[in-house]
Amino acid sequence: MRVLLTGSAGFIGAAIGAALEQAGHEVVRVDVMLAQAHGASTPPEGTHRLDVRDAVDDQRWAPLLAGVDAVCHQAAVVGAGVTVADLPAYAAHNDLGTAALLAAMHTAGVDRLVLASSMVVYGEGRYTCATHSDQVPPPRAVAALEAGDFDNHCGVCGEPLAWATVDEDARLDPRSSYAASKLAQEHYAAAWVRQADAAAVALRYHNVYGPGMPRDTPYSGVAAMFRSSLERGERPKVYEDGAQARDFVHVADVARANVLALEAVVAGPSAAYDAYNVASGHPVSILEVARLVSEGVPGADIEPEVTGGFRLGDVRHVVASPARAAERLGFTAQVLPADGLRAFATAPLRA
Repeated sequence: MRVLLTGSAGFIGAAIGAALEQAGHEVVRVDVMLAQAHGASTPPEGTHRLDVRDAVDDQRWAPLLAGVDAVCHQAAVVGAGVTVADLPAYAAHNDLGTAALLAAMHTAGVDRLVLASSMVVYGEGRYTCATHSDQVPPPRAVAALEAGDFDNHCGVCGEPLAWATVDEDARLDPRSSYAASKLAQEHYAAAWVRQADAAAVALRYHNVYGPGMPRDTPYSGVAAMFRSSLERGERPKVYEDGAQARDFVHVADVARANVLALEAVVAGPSAAYDAYNVASGHPVSILEVARLVSEGVPGADIEPEVTGGFRLGDVRHVVASPARAAERLGFTAQVLPADGLRAFATAPLRA
């Protein structure tokens, strides 16, 4: 299988490229090398430095797409988006970039796609009340957060809601610039499938971590930030009360999920679109994440600091159901957070 891989020099893209080659596939690597992700680094050997936004007009794309069986689209601007001023960058790189790539693929006769999506398309996760079953809470009020009330509450009885796993058929409710752009990418891919008689898979990554993760950039995850605090001899700072539930999935498992999805979409029928959670299936609290990373640092005995602070727009809980990916792709995570997060404490990172 010949795969064109966008975002190939990134944290996840590099892992996917290596996994594809290990599985015996040919990889065509493309990355624009955005400064906020790569600094002043030069592209890795064999990487074509191209912008997906130019995929239709830049003649260098056509020979790269020739003979390709599928495209694995990882290129994107990530991070929550801090201000309204960030909106154009997300719309340009993520939305326009995906639309241009899909148009170029159609011209080249490439009709199979695996798209990097994200758990952020769900917004808040799934919540249940012991008395009143599933509930859809509104965004948490600033006054409640300032008062230290971080839970979502039942709209009927007012009791705190418990989290439940989110499957791929859950309502989609993006709550940041990045989330809106990832959902738009999914919509473009689904429309392309119908219009081009193609096939696509969207992989909704949960919290990805592992070797090669960027250090202290907008592309860093909370686990990397906790690690950086420990390396400075500081206590990791945990927002809210630390009870926020998440699913952390190792980058090696994410890469393997992409290989399985590519093999499935190439072998599968046309006019097919599906989305899958890519998660470990072993949820942890954010406080537990900080403790596990701390435990992995030799000689460290640093208890995280629970600050009680909050970031407006953060969701309380979002935990995935990995059942569909297991059933249809044969994907089950091999690295559990209890092991992977401890090992991550001393794993090599990129600057």
